[in-house]
Amino acid sequence: MNYILQDENAVYYEVGFSCDNELLLVLGSEKFFITDARYTTEAKEAITNAQVVEARDLFAAARKILRKTKIKKIFYDPNDLSAAQLQVLQKLSITFTPKKAFSWQKRIIKTEEEIAKIKESVRRNAEAFNRFAKFLESAEGLSEKRIHFEAEAILRNFGEYMLSFDPIFAINENAAKPHAMPTEKRLQRGDLVLFDAGIKYERYCSDRTRTSYYGQSINFDKEQKFPDSKIQKAYDIVKKAQEAAIKAARSGMKAKELDKIARDIIDKSAFSGYFVHSLGHGVGLDIHEMPFINSKNDQILEDGMVFTIEPGIYIPGEFGIRIEDMVVLRNSKAEVL
Repeated sequence: MNYILQDENAVYYEVGFSCDNELLLVLGSEKFFITDARYTTEAKEAITNAQVVEARDLFAAARKILRKTKIKKIFYDPNDLSAAQLQVLQKLSITFTPKKAFSWQKRIIKTEEEIAKIKESVRRNAEAFNRFAKFLESAEGLSEKRIHFEAEAILRNFGEYMLSFDPIFAINENAAKPHAMPTEKRLQRGDLVLFDAGIKYERYCSDRTRTSYYGQSINFDKEQKFPDSKIQKAYDIVKKAQEAAIKAARSGMKAKELDKIARDIIDKSAFSGYFVHSLGHGVGLDIHEMPFINSKNDQILEDGMVFTIEPGIYIPGEFGIRIEDMVVLRNSKAEVL
Protein backbone atom coordinates (compact mmCIF):
# COMPACT_ATOMS: atom_id res chain seq x y z
CA MET A 1 0.00 0.00 0.00
CA ASN A 2 1.25 3.47 -0.88
CA TYR A 3 0.38 6.23 1.60
CA ILE A 4 1.36 9.57 3.08
CA LEU A 5 1.31 10.51 6.77
CA GLN A 6 1.87 13.68 8.76
CA ASP A 7 0.42 12.85 12.20
CA GLU A 8 3.27 12.52 14.72
CA ASN A 9 2.08 9.33 16.42
CA ALA A 10 1.25 7.67 13.12
CA VAL A 11 4.73 8.50 11.80
CA TYR A 12 6.41 7.39 15.03
CA TYR A 13 4.66 4.02 14.75
CA GLU A 14 6.14 3.56 11.26
CA VAL A 15 9.74 4.69 11.79
CA GLY A 16 10.37 5.14 15.53
CA PHE A 17 10.84 8.91 15.34
CA SER A 18 8.69 11.98 14.80
CA CYS A 19 8.77 15.75 15.17
CA ASP A 20 6.48 18.71 14.67
CA ASN A 21 7.40 19.26 11.00
CA GLU A 22 7.44 16.06 9.00
CA LEU A 23 5.97 14.00 6.21
CA LEU A 24 6.29 10.28 5.70
CA LEU A 25 5.91 8.78 2.24
CA VAL A 26 5.51 5.01 2.10
CA LEU A 27 5.81 3.76 -1.46
CA GLY A 28 5.73 0.00 -1.46
CA SER A 29 8.87 -1.15 0.37
CA GLU A 30 10.43 2.34 0.32
CA LYS A 31 9.92 4.96 3.04
CA PHE A 32 10.89 8.62 2.92
CA PHE A 33 10.93 10.69 6.12
CA ILE A 34 10.88 14.36 5.06
CA THR A 35 11.73 17.08 7.56
CA ASP A 36 13.66 20.34 7.86
CA ALA A 37 17.25 20.99 8.97
CA ARG A 38 16.28 21.35 12.63
CA TYR A 39 15.52 17.65 12.90
CA THR A 40 17.61 15.82 10.30
CA THR A 41 20.48 14.92 12.64
CA GLU A 42 18.19 13.33 15.22
CA ALA A 43 16.12 11.70 12.50
CA LYS A 44 19.17 10.05 10.91
CA GLU A 45 20.31 8.80 14.32
CA ALA A 46 16.90 7.32 15.17
CA ILE A 47 15.51 6.06 11.86
CA THR A 48 16.82 2.85 10.33
CA ASN A 49 13.96 1.87 8.01
CA ALA A 50 13.46 5.06 6.00
CA GLN A 51 15.48 7.51 3.96
CA VAL A 52 15.72 10.90 5.69
CA VAL A 53 15.13 13.78 3.28
CA GLU A 54 15.95 17.35 4.32
CA ALA A 55 13.74 20.07 2.86
CA ARG A 56 12.41 23.53 3.62
CA ASP A 57 9.14 22.83 1.80
CA LEU A 58 8.04 19.34 2.80
CA PHE A 59 5.24 19.04 0.26
CA ALA A 60 7.40 20.26 -2.59
CA ALA A 61 9.94 17.60 -1.62
CA ALA A 62 7.21 14.96 -1.52
CA ARG A 63 6.00 16.04 -4.95
CA LYS A 64 9.54 15.76 -6.31
CA ILE A 65 9.90 12.21 -4.97
CA LEU A 66 6.52 11.19 -6.34
CA ARG A 67 7.35 12.57 -9.81
CA LYS A 68 10.22 10.10 -10.05
CA THR A 69 7.99 7.11 -9.33
CA LYS A 70 5.40 5.26 -11.37
CA ILE A 71 2.90 5.37 -8.52
CA LYS A 72 -0.68 5.73 -9.77
CA LYS A 73 -2.54 5.72 -6.44
CA ILE A 74 -1.71 6.83 -2.92
CA PHE A 75 -3.80 6.82 0.26
CA TYR A 76 -4.08 9.61 2.81
CA ASP A 77 -6.12 10.20 5.95
CA PRO A 78 -8.50 13.16 5.37
CA ASN A 79 -8.16 14.01 9.08
CA ASP A 80 -4.38 14.24 8.70
CA LEU A 81 -3.79 16.47 5.65
CA SER A 82 -5.44 19.82 5.01
CA ALA A 83 -7.16 20.70 1.74
CA ALA A 84 -4.40 23.21 0.96
CA GLN A 85 -1.66 20.62 1.51
CA LEU A 86 -3.46 18.07 -0.60
CA GLN A 87 -3.90 20.61 -3.38
CA VAL A 88 -0.12 20.91 -3.73
CA LEU A 89 0.17 17.16 -4.28
CA GLN A 90 -2.85 16.78 -6.53
CA LYS A 91 -1.03 18.64 -9.31
CA LEU A 92 0.59 15.28 -9.99
CA SER A 93 -1.01 12.64 -12.20
CA ILE A 94 -1.59 10.45 -9.16
CA THR A 95 -4.92 9.52 -7.61
CA PHE A 96 -5.05 10.54 -3.95
CA THR A 97 -7.58 8.34 -2.21
CA PRO A 98 -8.97 9.18 1.24
CA LYS A 99 -8.81 6.36 3.76
CA LYS A 100 -9.97 7.58 7.13
CA ALA A 101 -8.05 6.48 10.25
CA PHE A 102 -6.00 3.83 8.45
CA SER A 103 -3.10 4.31 10.86
CA TRP A 104 -5.41 3.61 13.80
CA GLN A 105 -6.57 0.48 11.98
CA LYS A 106 -2.97 -0.69 11.68
CA ARG A 107 -2.33 -0.03 15.37
CA ILE A 108 -5.55 -1.45 16.82
CA ILE A 109 -4.00 -4.80 17.81
CA LYS A 110 -1.13 -4.12 20.17
CA THR A 111 2.05 -6.19 20.19
CA GLU A 112 3.34 -7.71 23.43
CA GLU A 113 6.04 -5.02 23.48
CA GLU A 114 3.40 -2.30 23.19
CA ILE A 115 1.25 -3.90 25.89
CA ALA A 116 4.26 -4.02 28.23
CA LYS A 117 4.89 -0.30 27.68
CA ILE A 118 1.24 0.56 28.24
CA LYS A 119 1.15 -1.56 31.40
CA GLU A 120 4.21 0.27 32.73
CA SER A 121 2.59 3.59 31.86
CA VAL A 122 -0.49 2.54 33.84
CA ARG A 123 1.64 1.47 36.82
CA ARG A 124 3.54 4.74 36.92
CA ASN A 125 0.32 6.69 36.54
CA ALA A 126 -1.13 4.87 39.57
CA GLU A 127 1.97 5.87 41.54
CA ALA A 128 1.36 9.48 40.50
CA PHE A 129 -2.24 9.19 41.76
CA ASN A 130 -0.88 8.10 45.15
CA ARG A 131 1.51 11.07 45.25
CA PHE A 132 -1.36 13.37 44.35
CA ALA A 133 -3.53 11.92 47.13
CA LYS A 134 -0.78 12.74 49.64
CA PHE A 135 -0.69 16.30 48.33
CA LEU A 136 -4.47 16.62 48.71
CA GLU A 137 -4.22 15.74 52.39
CA SER A 138 -3.06 19.30 53.03
CA ALA A 139 -4.80 21.03 50.11
CA GLU A 140 -7.98 22.12 51.90
CA GLY A 141 -8.92 25.63 50.87
CA LEU A 142 -7.07 25.57 47.55
CA SER A 143 -8.97 26.25 44.32
CA GLU A 144 -9.50 23.73 41.54
CA LYS A 145 -7.21 25.88 39.39
CA ARG A 146 -4.37 25.72 41.90
CA ILE A 147 -4.88 22.00 42.52
CA HIS A 148 -4.95 21.37 38.75
CA PHE A 149 -1.61 23.17 38.46
CA GLU A 150 -0.13 21.06 41.28
CA ALA A 151 -1.56 17.88 39.77
CA GLU A 152 0.27 18.52 36.49
CA ALA A 153 3.55 19.00 38.34
CA ILE A 154 3.06 15.82 40.35
CA LEU A 155 2.15 13.79 37.27
CA ARG A 156 5.17 15.08 35.33
CA ASN A 157 7.44 14.12 38.25
CA PHE A 158 10.09 16.81 37.68
CA GLY A 159 9.97 16.42 33.90
CA GLU A 160 10.24 12.63 33.82
CA TYR A 161 6.88 12.21 32.03
CA MET A 162 4.76 13.91 29.42
CA LEU A 163 1.01 13.96 30.04
CA SER A 164 -1.48 11.89 28.05
CA PHE A 165 -3.94 14.80 28.23
CA ASP A 166 -4.80 17.82 30.33
CA PRO A 167 -5.85 16.32 33.70
CA ILE A 168 -9.32 16.84 35.14
CA PHE A 169 -9.83 17.74 38.80
CA ALA A 170 -13.40 18.61 39.76
CA ILE A 171 -15.25 19.12 43.04
CA ASN A 172 -18.90 18.26 43.78
CA GLU A 173 -21.23 19.80 41.14
CA ASN A 174 -18.29 20.53 38.82
CA ALA A 175 -17.68 16.77 38.61
CA ALA A 176 -21.04 16.55 36.82
CA LYS A 177 -19.25 17.99 33.78
CA PRO A 178 -17.43 14.98 32.28
CA HIS A 179 -14.56 17.14 30.96
CA ALA A 180 -14.72 19.85 33.61
CA MET A 181 -12.43 22.88 33.38
CA PRO A 182 -10.84 24.02 36.68
CA THR A 183 -12.53 26.91 38.45
CA GLU A 184 -12.02 29.03 41.56
CA LYS A 185 -14.11 26.58 43.59
CA ARG A 186 -12.21 25.68 46.76
CA LEU A 187 -11.70 22.24 48.24
CA GLN A 188 -13.33 21.58 51.62
CA ARG A 189 -13.54 18.55 53.89
CA GLY A 190 -16.63 16.55 53.00
CA ASP A 191 -16.35 17.21 49.26
CA LEU A 192 -16.58 14.71 46.43
CA VAL A 193 -13.60 14.94 44.09
CA LEU A 194 -13.12 13.46 40.62
CA PHE A 195 -9.62 13.07 39.21
CA ASP A 196 -8.91 11.91 35.65
CA ALA A 197 -5.29 11.82 34.48
CA GLY A 198 -2.67 9.95 32.50
CA ILE A 199 1.03 10.02 31.73
CA LYS A 200 3.15 8.75 28.83
CA TYR A 201 5.82 6.10 29.17
CA GLU A 202 8.00 5.72 26.07
CA ARG A 203 5.24 7.62 24.27
CA TYR A 204 2.47 5.18 25.26
CA CYS A 205 -0.44 6.68 27.15
CA SER A 206 -2.28 5.73 30.31
CA ASP A 207 -5.73 6.90 31.42
CA ARG A 208 -7.37 6.53 34.82
CA THR A 209 -10.27 8.13 36.69
CA ARG A 210 -11.20 7.91 40.35
CA THR A 211 -13.99 9.55 42.34
CA SER A 212 -13.25 9.92 46.04
CA TYR A 213 -14.52 11.35 49.32
CA TYR A 214 -12.39 14.12 50.80
CA GLY A 215 -12.80 13.48 54.50
CA GLN A 216 -10.11 13.57 57.16
CA SER A 217 -8.01 11.69 54.61
CA ILE A 218 -8.33 10.72 50.95
CA ASN A 219 -7.33 7.82 48.73
CA PHE A 220 -8.05 6.73 45.19
CA ASP A 221 -9.11 3.18 46.02
CA LYS A 222 -12.27 1.91 44.38
CA GLU A 223 -13.86 1.30 47.78
CA GLN A 224 -15.26 4.67 48.81
CA LYS A 225 -17.67 5.67 51.56
CA PHE A 226 -19.71 8.85 51.15
CA PRO A 227 -21.89 10.24 53.97
CA ASP A 228 -24.50 11.32 51.42
CA SER A 229 -26.72 8.29 50.67
CA LYS A 230 -27.63 9.46 47.14
CA ILE A 231 -23.98 9.86 46.19
CA GLN A 232 -23.13 6.49 47.72
CA LYS A 233 -25.93 4.80 45.80
CA ALA A 234 -24.78 6.37 42.53
CA TYR A 235 -21.16 5.43 43.25
CA ASP A 236 -22.05 1.81 43.95
CA ILE A 237 -24.03 1.58 40.71
CA VAL A 238 -21.15 2.99 38.64
CA LYS A 239 -18.76 0.55 40.32
CA LYS A 240 -21.16 -2.33 39.64
CA ALA A 241 -21.47 -1.30 35.98
CA GLN A 242 -17.71 -1.10 35.56
CA GLU A 243 -17.06 -4.44 37.24
CA ALA A 244 -19.78 -6.13 35.15
CA ALA A 245 -18.33 -4.77 31.90
CA ILE A 246 -14.80 -5.87 32.81
CA LYS A 247 -16.05 -9.33 33.70
CA ALA A 248 -18.17 -9.66 30.55
CA ALA A 249 -15.63 -8.33 28.04
CA ARG A 250 -14.78 -11.02 25.49
CA SER A 251 -12.98 -11.29 22.20
CA GLY A 252 -15.58 -11.84 19.50
CA MET A 253 -18.24 -9.56 20.96
CA LYS A 254 -19.22 -6.25 19.41
CA ALA A 255 -18.07 -3.02 21.03
CA LYS A 256 -21.70 -1.88 21.33
CA GLU A 257 -22.59 -5.08 23.19
CA LEU A 258 -20.03 -4.29 25.87
CA ASP A 259 -21.28 -0.70 26.12
CA LYS A 260 -24.84 -2.03 26.60
CA ILE A 261 -23.86 -4.23 29.53
CA ALA A 262 -22.69 -1.27 31.61
CA ARG A 263 -25.35 1.12 30.29
CA ASP A 264 -28.22 -1.25 31.13
CA ILE A 265 -27.11 -1.43 34.77
CA ILE A 266 -27.21 2.35 35.07
CA ASP A 267 -30.40 2.78 33.02
CA LYS A 268 -32.25 0.23 35.15
CA SER A 269 -31.35 2.17 38.29
CA ALA A 270 -32.71 5.44 39.69
CA PHE A 271 -30.03 7.22 37.62
CA SER A 272 -31.30 6.30 34.15
CA GLY A 273 -30.24 8.80 31.50
CA TYR A 274 -27.31 10.19 33.48
CA PHE A 275 -24.61 8.13 31.74
CA VAL A 276 -23.90 10.60 28.95
CA HIS A 277 -20.77 9.33 27.16
CA SER A 278 -19.45 6.10 25.68
CA LEU A 279 -18.16 3.28 27.85
CA GLY A 280 -14.58 3.55 26.65
CA HIS A 281 -11.97 4.09 23.95
CA GLY A 282 -8.76 2.55 22.73
CA VAL A 283 -5.46 3.82 24.15
CA GLY A 284 -1.96 3.57 22.71
CA LEU A 285 0.28 6.21 21.19
CA ASP A 286 -2.87 8.36 21.09
CA ILE A 287 -5.03 8.84 24.16
CA HIS A 288 -8.13 8.22 22.04
CA GLU A 289 -7.87 5.64 19.29
CA MET A 290 -9.63 2.49 18.11
CA PRO A 291 -11.58 0.60 19.33
CA PHE A 292 -14.32 2.98 20.47
CA ILE A 293 -16.63 1.26 22.96
CA ASN A 294 -19.93 2.98 22.29
CA SER A 295 -23.57 2.14 21.66
CA LYS A 296 -23.29 2.31 17.84
CA ASN A 297 -19.99 0.59 17.11
CA ASP A 298 -20.28 -2.84 15.47
CA GLN A 299 -16.51 -3.42 15.64
CA ILE A 300 -15.61 -6.91 16.81
CA LEU A 301 -13.31 -6.89 19.83
CA GLU A 302 -10.16 -9.00 19.51
CA ASP A 303 -7.25 -10.19 21.61
CA GLY A 304 -4.55 -7.53 21.77
CA MET A 305 -6.93 -4.58 21.88
CA VAL A 306 -6.34 -2.13 24.72
CA PHE A 307 -9.17 0.15 25.84
CA THR A 308 -10.75 1.92 28.81
CA ILE A 309 -13.88 0.93 30.69
CA GLU A 310 -15.26 4.07 32.30
CA PRO A 311 -18.98 4.28 33.09
CA GLY A 312 -20.26 7.36 34.86
CA ILE A 313 -23.26 9.12 36.36
CA TYR A 314 -23.51 12.91 36.04
CA ILE A 315 -26.30 14.88 37.73
CA PRO A 316 -26.07 18.55 36.71
CA GLY A 317 -25.78 20.93 39.62
CA GLU A 318 -25.18 18.12 42.11
CA PHE A 319 -22.29 15.72 41.48
CA GLY A 320 -20.58 13.45 38.97
CA ILE A 321 -19.01 10.01 39.35
CA ARG A 322 -16.71 8.14 36.98
CA ILE A 323 -14.51 5.09 37.55
CA GLU A 324 -12.04 4.24 34.80
CA ASP A 325 -9.48 1.52 34.25
CA MET A 326 -7.62 0.27 31.20
CA VAL A 327 -7.85 -3.35 30.05
CA VAL A 328 -6.27 -5.55 27.42
CA LEU A 329 -8.04 -8.50 25.84
CA ARG A 330 -5.96 -11.63 26.37
CA ASN A 331 -7.08 -15.24 25.93
CA SER A 332 -10.49 -13.79 25.04
CA LYS A 333 -10.94 -12.06 28.42
CA ALA A 334 -10.25 -8.60 29.84
CA GLU A 335 -7.09 -8.23 31.90
CA VAL A 336 -7.04 -5.05 33.99
CA LEU A 337 -3.80 -3.23 33.35
